[in-house]
This record gives sequence, C-alpha cells and structure tokens, in this order.
Amino acid sequence: MPSQPLKILVIGGSAAGPKAAAKARRMDEHASITLIQKEADLSMASCGYPYYIGGFFDDRNQLICTPAGIVRDPDFFEKAKRIEALVQTEALSIDRDAKTVTCRHLPSGETKTLPYDRLVIATGASPLYPPVPGSDLEGIRTLHSLGDADALRAVRDAGKVTKAVVVGGGLIGFEVCEALHLAGIQTTVIEKTASILPFLDPDLAKLVENHVRSKEADIITHNGVAAFLGENGKLSGVKLDNGTELPCELAVIAVGVRPNIELAREAGLTIGAKGGIAVNDQMQTSDPDIYAAGDCVECRSLITGEMLRAPFGDIANLQGRVIGRNLIEPGSASFPGIIHTGICKIFDFTVGFTGLSEAAARAAGFDIETATVSGLDIPGYMQGKLLISKMIADRKSGRVLGFQCIGPGDGSKRIATVAMAIRGNLTVDDLSNADLPYAPPYSLALDHVIVSAHVLENKLLGHMKGVSVTEVKQRVDSGSNCFILDTRSPQEFEEMRLGIGETLIPLGAIRGRLDELPADKDREIILYCKISLRGYEGAAILQAHGWTQVKVMEGGIMAWPYPREK
Repeated sequence: MPSQPLKILVIGGSAAGPKAAAKARRMDEHASITLIQKEADLSMASCGYPYYIGGFFDDRNQLICTPAGIVRDPDFFEKAKRIEALVQTEALSIDRDAKTVTCRHLPSGETKTLPYDRLVIATGASPLYPPVPGSDLEGIRTLHSLGDADALRAVRDAGKVTKAVVVGGGLIGFEVCEALHLAGIQTTVIEKTASILPFLDPDLAKLVENHVRSKEADIITHNGVAAFLGENGKLSGVKLDNGTELPCELAVIAVGVRPNIELAREAGLTIGAKGGIAVNDQMQTSDPDIYAAGDCVECRSLITGEMLRAPFGDIANLQGRVIGRNLIEPGSASFPGIIHTGICKIFDFTVGFTGLSEAAARAAGFDIETATVSGLDIPGYMQGKLLISKMIADRKSGRVLGFQCIGPGDGSKRIATVAMAIRGNLTVDDLSNADLPYAPPYSLALDHVIVSAHVLENKLLGHMKGVSVTEVKQRVDSGSNCFILDTRSPQEFEEMRLGIGETLIPLGAIRGRLDELPADKDREIILYCKISLRGYEGAAILQAHGWTQVKVMEGGIMAWPYPREK
C-alpha cells in the first residue's frame, strides 16, 4: 500500500463519471475517490426515461438500480465501491495550480474545497431551448434529467393533458411522442427542417414519418416554433413560423443539447471548435492531470477524421472506462473515436443507423454508391417482418461508410453487424461473403446485411443500375418519357399499385411479351416489384435483349413513401 493514496476527484455522476470512478476503484483499492453530483440521483439510465413516462414500467428506481436491483445511492457507492458520493453538490471552480475543486452543497449552501491528484470532468450537457417568446410558461418541459422524467410521468398519471407538442424531430423527440401517445395524449411533433430524423436520408425518414402518422400522431416539418402561447402563466398553445396556432397544454423541447463546458473554460482548459472540451485519445484535456468524458467533450470520427460531439450514453460509458484505467495507469488505455451508431424504437418500427448517411458522405467529399433494399428479417414461414435498409460505400475502394435500417423487423443486429464492419474498414466484398449465423428463427439464409451488400456490389460492378423511389417520383411528376414496368403478379397489382402510369408484365411473362416494351431500346425503362428482386431479374432479361437504359427502383413498393392506389 502506498504511503500517500492517490486522490481522485470526479465531477459528474450520470454516466461517464461513475464509470470512471468504478473502474479506477477496481484497479486501485487504496485510492481516495470522491464523486461530486449536482443532482440528487446517481448513475441514471437516461435512455430509459421515455419508457418510464410511457408506462413500460412503473418503478422509477429501476432507472438507478444495479442489475441486482440495488439502488445506486451514496450509501451504495460507499459500501460497495468505497467511493464517497456527494449528491446535490455543485462544483463551482477548479484551481489547477493548487489542484483543488471548490464545491457547494445546494440544500445547505455550505462550501468546501477538495484536493485532487487527478480530476475527471463529466459535466454532461444542458438542453437547448428555442429563443422565442413564452418559453417561461408553465407546461413547457424538457426530457434531460430524472426530475424531468418524474414530471412527465406525473402528467401521464394525472390524465388531465389532452394535447401536446414535441419540438424537435430527432430520436428523443419521437421517443417522447410515443410515450405521450401511450398516455392517450394527442401529440404533434414539430420539426424545423424539411425532414425528421436527420441521421436518416429523406427516403427512409419519410417512411418513418408515414408510420408515425399511421399511429394517429401528427408531424409538421419545415416549420419551427415562433412563440409559446399562454393564459394566466400556463401554456395554451404554440404559434408556428407560418402563423399556424396549435392548442396544447404540454410542450416537450427536444431540439438538442449544449455541452456544459463553463467549469472547464473558466479553468483555462482548451475548448474545441465544435464547442466541447478538447481531449486526446487518452481522454486527457490540455491539463494532463485532468480528464474529461461524455456529453461535454469532442471526439473524432473514425470515418472522416473530423472532430464532433456525440452525446450518447454508451459512448460516455466507454470513455469513462478508458479514463478509469488511465487514472491509475496513465497512458494504458485510449478511446480512438466513434463511427456514430444509434438505434431507437418508434412505435412498431426499429430505426437504426451507423456511419455516414448518403448526404453526410457526399458532404465529406466521398465519391459514393448506395443501395436500398427491402426484405424480411427472418423467413415468412417464421412470421418474418419487413426491414428497409440503405448501405453506403466508397465507390473506388468499396469501403463501407454507412448503413440505415428501419421497419418492424429486427434491425438491431443488422446495425451492429455493419457498425463492426465500418469499425474494421471492411468492404462491400467482405460483407458479400460474410459468415453470419443462420437459422430460420433468427435470419434468412442470406441475411439482410448480406443481401444489401450483394445489391451494392452489383451496382459497383455495373451489373445493375438502380434508381431511388424519390428519383422515380421526380421523373413521373416532371412528365419524363420513362417506361415504368411492374413485374408483380396480377393479383398483387389488383390489391395495390403505385398509380404512376406503370405497365404490368409479370416476371414470368416478360420473355414472351417483349413486343409490348418500347421499340426504342435506348428509352429509359424502370422495373420494380414488391421488393424489386423480380424487378432486378426482369432488368437482366431486358438488358440481354438489347435495351440499354434499364434500371431497377431500389427497395420496390415497400420503400415507396408516397401515396399509393388501393
């Protein structure tokens, strides 16, 4: 045992801070470890807040429990981990020369100064608010703290609110939307940009939008909040940028977060260009004895190399673990960066993403190819469910750059598979021959990820020319002279069709009905079916018979986000 135990001080008790403290304790039984937490609760499972609000479970302590069901309160930290946890205590300042932190106990107002040998800043982030009139009205909430979750759960349980708006069409916004919908509250999501879920490309985002609307929740895009309206200090509605007024008794703001960097900035630590605390791969700040992690820091994209902020709980835990090791054995661990992976449940849809979207890849300067695929997650005879995916790759190297997956099927393992492929710099060819597990309860013989890679490989090799559903819609709306061919069966055609001037020739009949196709073999022909597998096979037939501008509508009817005929 050393004569002078290492003094470790951790500011922030949500995710990264407790993880760093716990890892350091496991590596050094004798270190003095103190955790400073401004809130009353510790180590909160914040991603579970919407499900608590929605009534998936009722005991809020489950959000602050260990897997064994023990509440992670100061007593737990003291007895189980020998970590002193000072809750309801705010860190006021850092004196880097004296290596001390001054803090204040909020209920009593008492201040004290704590020494450190090594310091961790895990101060998280604060929710952004639209800078509009009426923001101080009663009835306007965020969902950032456990206190926020408690307040929204109380609204649900009281059953008095009938109409709500959610400001912000990102992950949190739609999780809140579903939670309020489950409470019987008529909910409208307001998104300032043209498309919801900015990590998805518009074609897939539109399909999610359609799904949300099918659940009788509303979405308004291309419109921000101009003002909150109130009566007697209470929220009564919102006014949109276009002048529309929506009545509501509750508004939940979910437009993003701002990193809490004031403490670090006042201490003279370097702040990055993206507004977060600058750290190296060991999660050290510009002061080698001060580390930082979580929502308050910047980290590096492993795809583009640029610095960005990634306010995700899983990333905070990974970074906290790296810090915990380096607190005891400096330089022993590193956090190389992120590829930006996420997933959420939006009503009956899984919505997942990893890496770059098409828009982000193009903005980063990549020359890319994409493939959109529709299909089942497991065989139909096992009650398989639909997935619609989009894979993005670098055209020259074939390196996989991104993947989006939505639908009622199991998209989680598909996102995880491609996330590791991106992390390992794998190519489309690598995924085309991936040895993935197969059994009918879990997968098709060729998993959805492999099929996505096959379609993308066909495009990269020139075996298939694809066209997106949006491009097809644009051609139709502009009066293009393209010939649109539906290769499904007559029964399928009668049950539902797109109504875009298509001609029905079932795949099995194409070879005998070539005379019904355009005589001009340079005229653009677009084929599709339910998922466009038959469309692809039909395209191969037409190409073999001399048509030169044959294309497949990727994803087929299942990827079509526009109105259809029934």
